[in-house]
Amino acid sequence: MQTIKPAMLKDMFIGGADNLINNKEYVDRLNVFPVPDGDTGTNMSLTLKSAIEELKNINDADMTKIGEAVKKGSLMGARGNSGVILSQILRGFARYIDDKQELGIKDFAYALDSSTKVAYKAVIKPVEGTILTVIRETAEFATGSYNNYDNFNIFFDDIIVAANTSLKNTPNLLKELKQANVVDSGGQGFVFFLEGMIKTFKGEKLIIHADKTLTNEHSAINQQDRLFEEDIHIFDEMPEFGYCTEFMLKSDKITPQGLQEKIQDLGNSLIVVGADDIIKIHIHSNNPGHVLEIAGSYGELDRLKIENMRLEFTDRLAQNKQAQGKTDEVQTKKEKENQKSFAIISVATGDGITNIMEESGVDYVIEGGQTMNPSTQDFLNAINALKETDIIIMPNNSNIIMAAEQAQEMSEKNVKVLRTKEIPQAIEALISMDFFGSFDENVQKMSDALDNVKSGQVTFAVRDTEQDGLTIKKDDIIGLSGKKILASEKTINAAVKKLLDNMVDEDSELVTVYYGKDVNGKDSKALNDELAKLYPDLEIDFFYGGQPVYYYIISVE
Repeated sequence: MQTIKPAMLKDMFIGGADNLINNKEYVDRLNVFPVPDGDTGTNMSLTLKSAIEELKNINDADMTKIGEAVKKGSLMGARGNSGVILSQILRGFARYIDDKQELGIKDFAYALDSSTKVAYKAVIKPVEGTILTVIRETAEFATGSYNNYDNFNIFFDDIIVAANTSLKNTPNLLKELKQANVVDSGGQGFVFFLEGMIKTFKGEKLIIHADKTLTNEHSAINQQDRLFEEDIHIFDEMPEFGYCTEFMLKSDKITPQGLQEKIQDLGNSLIVVGADDIIKIHIHSNNPGHVLEIAGSYGELDRLKIENMRLEFTDRLAQNKQAQGKTDEVQTKKEKENQKSFAIISVATGDGITNIMEESGVDYVIEGGQTMNPSTQDFLNAINALKETDIIIMPNNSNIIMAAEQAQEMSEKNVKVLRTKEIPQAIEALISMDFFGSFDENVQKMSDALDNVKSGQVTFAVRDTEQDGLTIKKDDIIGLSGKKILASEKTINAAVKKLLDNMVDEDSELVTVYYGKDVNGKDSKALNDELAKLYPDLEIDFFYGGQPVYYYIISVE
């Protein structure tokens, strides 16, 4: 076979996703730090799962439709830095194949080149030794040698050799990888995806292992087949507009804002978001046909869904009244406590941390963090669920920042992402907030506050390693601050004390400790007493965080 037809490319994308899903746990374990939070394989797999769900919905596929499906699905489903970068790789590939009837060897080479350019452009400060390097060097080999091939099988054999060669060299480009004796996890995920595509081309049938089937159990908002999961149709009186209408529009003739202006008078609960030439629409209306007629005049409609909310109301009246009562109680409390003109979205996990966030002024908490990175779509859902136009997002994890910033770019609202990497940074930013100040003033004030706190975490090692001058054994208790492991001990309390010994200096005044779900109150009280004796000049506060993965999260100010 000297060309790739649309049907074959569709199968190749599916095979690539299946191969990565089958190997996601291996990719998860390729973590620089020996901590139980590796999630690159899961993030990349869930990103691809979203793309494949879109891909499987198209029939009589051509290259353009295939490209649109993988671009749209991966963009909305992107999770973590690796997932966001993978979505940009697929976006670049889709851009090149648009309008082509089939792909030759040269076309495939330059599709990889397009993937590289789009991915690098999406990253503010590209780091070599990552997935970016692997896709770039693979594309460079492909574009530099395609003239030497007249057979896809041989070309693909050499492509995989080039990709693996690049992957194996990543530890020589990033000292953190060499120190941990691992290759880059994102790069490995991409190689698995590429290998799956090539195996499918050669006729190998890839089947997802029964125990590897992905669900959205890691997702903060389980979407399944819904486009706007926050719309749960709870009313305490018959809704004014009876039909919940959701659909997608493919159009280069109108912007999301333009379409919103055309249909905003036809109902309420309007949400219109867009990415490239794909627009997603949600509206409650009494005349969904008119809405579809207006939108359809600008392009092609897809994924139509209309629900009769008045029937739902009749069937669920008692249940909905109870739910609405609870919602009103929470809303009344928020209205009394929160007079600010803007809204705040924060990522957090653990009921204690969540309560602290909400009591400090956060309007919408997305459940997530380590091992559970929210997607771009999760952030868009949160943004659109809020009535405010000015919104601050705090990701609270370095692996979530890119998905948040991608949502910021896609939203029509005035969204600013504070690049918070730890929970203590978010809490410090909230403490500095002026409830009566302007949006811009608070963005600046909260951003400035991020440098006022040092953060640490205590967890357990998942493998033997030597790092940061420490010999670490599996199951040792380790203390981390930033990108450094500062303690490796046999007990939790010893690790906390060693970590604090490295974090506290002569300027320190306050230590705040959040204990996780695997620590009981008695143990945390005993540690509190120990630290009070060790640091009599410091104010030390303990709070229940309820977070997984980390026994303790610590801030020093």
